[in-house]
Amino acid sequence: MKKILLIGALALFTGMNAQTRFGVKGGYALSKLTGNENDIELDGIKGSLKSKSGFYIGALVEHKFNNEFAIQGELEYAGLGGKAEVGIGSITVTEKFKMNRIVIPVSARYYATPELGIYAGPYISIKTSTKVKVELEGAVGNPASINAAEQFLEKQFNDGLKSADFGLFFGADYNIYKGLFVDARYSFGLSNMIKDPVNDEKMKMNFLQIGVGYKFK
Repeated sequence: MKKILLIGALALFTGMNAQTRFGVKGGYALSKLTGNENDIELDGIKGSLKSKSGFYIGALVEHKFNNEFAIQGELEYAGLGGKAEVGIGSITVTEKFKMNRIVIPVSARYYATPELGIYAGPYISIKTSTKVKVELEGAVGNPASINAAEQFLEKQFNDGLKSADFGLFFGADYNIYKGLFVDARYSFGLSNMIKDPVNDEKMKMNFLQIGVGYKFK
């Protein structure tokens, strides 16, 4: 009987101290595609992969087990992707890949102080759409040719990439006032995004997110 009472008291105490909160967040994203070779040079043509600016918005739910440990799940819509710059003499062709994704991160959290949370965990990213913008510098391009190149690249990305990829992330957030917080994290892809790779070609995506959010009481 004493054991039963003790277990019941512990369960009640845990339930009283556990806290579930919901919130919203959003901010700036800086993403980059990476491959087997991020820089190439062939017959005087030089190419390199660059970072692209974007955004993210989302919602979260956090369950605190006590004052130090918690778990958090999120659902985000993010404009990610990257850029490729190809130089041919004095001409530079920039291909901007806007890859809209649904990102679902789940993290284990440790509160070093009541305001500072440190976290890490896995995420899955689901493809929604891909748009390509081609810009030409150092020459005047034919609009019809540029449009055709954009449509070709969009089809290659939509048909050639997997519908989902996964990776890991880590970061920290700091509560500024009541439920208002600032957040920064870095995510790095682990899976090859290419559906049917040839000659062991690989493509992954890494991205940095910096934003603000609010957790409701």
